[in-house]
Amino acid sequence: MVVAAFRIYLTSVMRNDGKIGIWGIPGTRRLHRRTLEALRLRKCNRTVVRWNTPTVWGMLQQVKRLVVIEAEDMYKAREEKEANHRALRSSFSCKSSPSLFS
Repeated sequence: MVVAAFRIYLTSVMRNDGKIGIWGIPGTRRLHRRTLEALRLRKCNRTVVRWNTPTVWGMLQQVKRLVVIEAEDMYKAREEKEANHRALRSSFSCKSSPSLFS
């Protein structure tokens, strides 16, 4: 197996059944939790950068349903898209009037 020497971005995600988190989920095997800890993915929606090695790919094979694997250009494009989306949203302002609280 030939592996290119580049970095991969790993993001822990929500499971398909809608349950959030890793540690408190019934049905998540201890082996999967330990593998995510070895990959430094301790919480949901966290991203880490790892080298593209056979060891990392072996770990990812065990937890492939719990992580998103991206190349550097894909990750940067997604982050830029999210930043543009946040910039377009208007800020929330709440104006209180005295008549509402009396």
